[in-house]
Amino acid sequence: MSADLQSHQRNSLRQFYTTGAAPCPYLDGRVERRVYTLLRRHPQERETFDRLSEAGFRRSQNLMYRPACPGCDACVPVRIPVAQFQPSRHERRVLNRNADLTVREAPALPTTEHWELFHRYLDARHGDGGMAGMTRVDFETMIGDWTVSTLLLEGRDPEGRLVAVSLTDRLASGYSGVYKFFEPDQPRRSLGTWMILQLIEKTRQDGLDHVYLGYWIAGSAKMDYKARFRPMERLTAEGWVVMADPPAVEPAP
Repeated sequence: MSADLQSHQRNSLRQFYTTGAAPCPYLDGRVERRVYTLLRRHPQERETFDRLSEAGFRRSQNLMYRPACPGCDACVPVRIPVAQFQPSRHERRVLNRNADLTVREAPALPTTEHWELFHRYLDARHGDGGMAGMTRVDFETMIGDWTVSTLLLEGRDPEGRLVAVSLTDRLASGYSGVYKFFEPDQPRRSLGTWMILQLIEKTRQDGLDHVYLGYWIAGSAKMDYKARFRPMERLTAEGWVVMADPPAVEPAP
């Protein structure tokens, strides 16, 4: 057997693992379990990343994971078809309130400026969450480009101060918002919503089809905001379908 064929066969093998049961961070009284696989550094991995993303997996550092919780299917993969998207009245107000901000694409290279904003965001919004204990090294590992095409969308005010960041992966069919963080002391701006609207616009400008928002969880205050973006597609056993009449949720993320 040639060395090239042996290498191809090794790279084609993919192992999936299951985490142990843990309390669900989104719904009280539920148990969380995940199935995951490791991303590797070889040319075929970009295609694998696209296929797994289309199948409802999400990236966290060098892992691709999907919920596999016993007796629960509350986590629903969702995406926005940008060609059909029109901002709601609330979203137009968010755009108007942030007309003074500028957005630019930056490489996935963490800086002190990113870290300081991220730390302020966690302290104010998720001080008791699972990411609260992240160190600077943990943060740089989260931002660092693994095996996929990753970028940062940065929002800045007229003085050039960084106020919002979206860690974003590019897929063949669109962009995936991996994680966003923003200035917590400017709630009137609704910067989480604004960053998603900027990602929708970038996706449209780049000629791609979808913005992947991860999981929508009905009844979770942390995730309900995603249902506000219309139209929204959800992943079912039959594939991606338009979500019928999602509840309108007014609070901004």
